[in-house]
Amino acid sequence: MPPPATPDTQSQQDRRRLRGAFNASLGFVLLLAACFAAQHAFDWTFLSVTPGSAAGLLGLLGAPLLHGSAGHLLANSSALLMLGTLALTAFPKATVRALPLLWLGSGLGAWLLGQPGSHHLGASGVTHGLMFLVFVLGLLRRDRAAIAAGMLAFAFYGGMLMTILPREAGVSWESHLGGALAGVLAAFLFRRSDPAPPRRKYSWEIEEELAREQAARERDMYEPDAPREVPVLWQRDAGEEPRGKVLPFRRPGE
Repeated sequence: MPPPATPDTQSQQDRRRLRGAFNASLGFVLLLAACFAAQHAFDWTFLSVTPGSAAGLLGLLGAPLLHGSAGHLLANSSALLMLGTLALTAFPKATVRALPLLWLGSGLGAWLLGQPGSHHLGASGVTHGLMFLVFVLGLLRRDRAAIAAGMLAFAFYGGMLMTILPREAGVSWESHLGGALAGVLAAFLFRRSDPAPPRRKYSWEIEEELAREQAARERDMYEPDAPREVPVLWQRDAGEEPRGKVLPFRRPGE
């Protein structure tokens, strides 16, 4: 394994990764805003998920790009901006590989579980998938960066655990559930996609290692290792009495 980077180099790499993750998340949010502005120019219902309909399967690709109102878009955009930045910073490879699964899983959940004749749209299923992806990766990987990312995701969006069940009319809990299940599945599939960050040692750990090395050097100096083979100083002559003979012992008085 390559040696760990110096603190300055590691800080530069972390800032570069955070900047790239934020820019990618912001670019996706701007794409959603552009799609929302274009919705007023055409009938977009054919791009939504229509449960139980073969034509509604097209919504698996187009529904996350559509939103019913500006408030709907704003709520999903803020979640995507934060969760996307967090996921891409902590798990860049796993997030990129999981995104198609989250995208399709949210739409498939709505198509399988939704009411016939209803229309499901919005990126909230993807946001739920991202939250469950980051949280479960923190539980599975258990390195410090993964645990911190999972705790942040749960601290800000742990309420998504409640929105995967039917609570409020007009909210597609089916797509939330589909995205959440896809996030859990993706976490198990891609948990090893990103290498664990090098573990930085505390000063007391370094002192203990130096003390053990010093003790080992002193032991080697004053206590040499025992020989692996004991040299044979005497061998039995070939003409002597064969070994294994039982010598009789006479009883007293005989």
